[in-house]
This record gives sequence, C-alpha cells and structure tokens, in this order.
Amino acid sequence: MAEVWIMGEMIVEIMRTEEDQPLDKPALFRGPFPSGAPAIFIDTVARLGHSCGIISGVGNDDFGKCLLERLSGDGVDISQVLRSDRAATGCAFVTYFSNGDRKFIFHMGNTPAADATAPAPAVLEGVKYFHIMGCSLSARKEFGEEILKTMHMAKNMGAKVSFDPNIRRELLKDDSSLAMVKEVVENTSVFLPGVEELLMITGKATVEEAVRACFDNPVLEILALKKGSKGCTVYTRENTYDFGIYRVEPVDATGAGDSFDGAFISGLLEGKPITEILKMASAAGALNTAAFGPMEGKISPENIRAMIEANA
Repeated sequence: MAEVWIMGEMIVEIMRTEEDQPLDKPALFRGPFPSGAPAIFIDTVARLGHSCGIISGVGNDDFGKCLLERLSGDGVDISQVLRSDRAATGCAFVTYFSNGDRKFIFHMGNTPAADATAPAPAVLEGVKYFHIMGCSLSARKEFGEEILKTMHMAKNMGAKVSFDPNIRRELLKDDSSLAMVKEVVENTSVFLPGVEELLMITGKATVEEAVRACFDNPVLEILALKKGSKGCTVYTRENTYDFGIYRVEPVDATGAGDSFDGAFISGLLEGKPITEILKMASAAGALNTAAFGPMEGKISPENIRAMIEANA
C-alpha cells in the first residue's frame, strides 16, 4: 500500500552542457535525465521515506528503462506503469540561456503515459494523498478524464487531493482543459500554485482577492503560494506563514517546484507544523536547484535537515 499516488507523464530530458547554445546548431548534450513533473514529485516523496506510486506509461526502450530504474531504485511503486510497444518514451531537448530563459523541443506526441487508465480500487488502498499536476490534465483529453476518475476514487477512499496547476496560460484557453482544472480545484485540499497560475484560475486581479476566492471552497485546507526567488506564503483558514529561500549556487532550476511539492506533502504526512514544512519544502527545492538535471539534487532527510540547521 502507498500513502501517496500520482498519475501523469514520465519523460527524459536531454540537455545542453553549456548556456547560450541554441537548439538549431550543433553542440553537445548531456542526458538522458529522468524527468516529468509527476515523476520528479513522486521521486522526492520516495526519497523522503514515504511509500508512494505513479500511474503512467513508458515505451519498451532505453529511455523507459532509465526512468523505471531510477524511480524503482528510489522506492517508487512502478507496478502501475505501462510498458508500451506502441510508442516511444517521451523526451525533451532543453537549452538554457544566461538571461535565465529556457527553450524546449518536446517529443511527447501520443506517448505511452497517455494510455494509462484508472487503476483497480484495491491499488489505492491506504492512500492518504492523491497529487495532480495540471500539465498532465492537458496531455490528452482521455488521459485527463482518467486522472479525474482516479481522483474521485482516491477521495472516496479517504484521500486528500493536492494540486499543482503547473500549466501555461495558453493551455487554459482550451475549454476541456479548463473544465478539468476547475473540477480538480473544487476537490483540492492542498493547493500549490504559482502567482500567475492562481490569478489565472480564479480570474481575480490581486493575490488577496484570489486567496479569498479559493477559500470559498469548503474542501480547501491549505494554499501554498510559490513565489520563486521571493519564497513562499502559506495560507490556512486561520493563519498566514511567509518563508524565504535557502540560497544555493543555482545550476538547474528545472523541477525545483515539483520537489518543493513532494517535500511539502511529506511534511504533512509527518504531522509537522506549517513552519517546519515550509523549511523542509524550501530546502528540497534548493537542493534540486543545486544540481544539473531535473531530479538529480541530493534530496534526503539528512541533507534537508543539514540545510535547515545551517541556516537556523
């Protein structure tokens, strides 16, 4: 039995070795690195010592092997991951620029992950949190519908829903994607948006208005607003908590928010107070940023504790 489940895409990233190398010119790459927001999230949960699993799909190829070996090696239940001969594992080619911009070429078309369906109820027995990434809802309409089906199944079994919108503005112009996002929000107990996402989803002009609108939902318990280099603000019905960031030498920011989410949910599972959960999640995000590769940060309970103590 797993405490945390997620359903979403798994990809590998192949990355330029240096900044300012455009993708239309010959230059060196590094990779493949295991990636995909759902995979990064659930790998963080596993490395922090919690039972967890992912519902997804990969191709019967070496990129799929790369992902499965990494996740299973870190303790993620991969029993619900399809191995497909129909299509190859999704991948992304990535380059970084010295001004902080990134550019991607995605080869994700009709990837095997989108063939995954809601599991049998017995698979979710004992689940405490079902986490959703907004990007997974827009991968393919049918896949999004299977995620919603699984969400309702998990909730009916006593799980709480946590949600990171992780979605671009243009995707919300699609009526079916927007409807799925709204359905998830209505069932969310732990909401983990960025500022732009919060304003987009609520349609409000200010953060204050948007937060009030979110708490009109009686299901919502916690709203953790991620603000990048400005840290995070957590809202509950009774209190507001602010926290900055742990400064590290940034190497690769990809996946930092996903690792933050994984550590935040882990802290909730451990019954920690919000102030300690914020430290834990911020440390996980910083450790992720300090390494090259989407989930290569040295995230562990020991390293998180050391970072917190060093900045006490």
